[in-house]
Amino acid sequence: MYDNICKFLAENFTNDLATWLLGQPITLTKMEPKELFVEPVRADAVILMQSKELILHIEFQTVPEEEIPFRMADYRLRGHRRYPDKPMHQIVVYLQKVTGKKNLKLVKQTKFALEKTAHRYEVIRLWEQPTDLFMSHPGLLPFAVLSDTSTKDSTLQAVAVQIGNITDRRTQNNIAASAAILAGLTLKEDVIQRILRKDIMRESVIYQSIKKEGREEGREEAARKIAANMLSKGISVESVVDFTGLTLEQVQQIQTQQSGNES
Repeated sequence: MYDNICKFLAENFTNDLATWLLGQPITLTKMEPKELFVEPVRADAVILMQSKELILHIEFQTVPEEEIPFRMADYRLRGHRRYPDKPMHQIVVYLQKVTGKKNLKLVKQTKFALEKTAHRYEVIRLWEQPTDLFMSHPGLLPFAVLSDTSTKDSTLQAVAVQIGNITDRRTQNNIAASAAILAGLTLKEDVIQRILRKDIMRESVIYQSIKKEGREEGREEAARKIAANMLSKGISVESVVDFTGLTLEQVQQIQTQQSGNES
């Protein structure tokens, strides 16, 4: 869900993101990961954009992953193969403050090293970024509450004021919904709903998309429960597939899980 929000902001407010990450409002166009990969690695989490002069590769992460350094090096080499004359700016943006020695080490990694091979990339930990950085551009407002602020509810209130000043209704709706969803990483839902207007969020494209995604996940979860109940009563896998609409692989997976629980 958070990946989708960040991709939406990056693709619809490219100048704002470029101003923040590159220091200037460069006009960028979306690249598909398949331009660099036959089979994209974590294509859902990858944001690739380009101008005539450069390629921007962003990955937004809520939790650190050990394979990120390799992934950044892999994308860089493939980018060089496809566009040998274009520099690639690579940035990993961590959204949520982490704890624990291992996670703290991972979010500070900026290098992939293998024998005599080394590759560096940038890392931004949002909780260390100054709040003012995100308050001057509409596409950055949703990130403000995740920045270096000790009064996150007051920061969200300031964001709400700025959203209220956006004249384009559609932009206002989408920024409000994005801000609400990202704020969920650090604030309770009742606080968010008290500060941000529900009617504005409900009209947004991104809100409707997330809502639809939630309904689909809910339907699948209900179907899985029905399938598990049918299997426990000895009904054949084929019949369960026909009745629930789940795939054969999904039903077989549930059956395997049940067998494991019984052993």
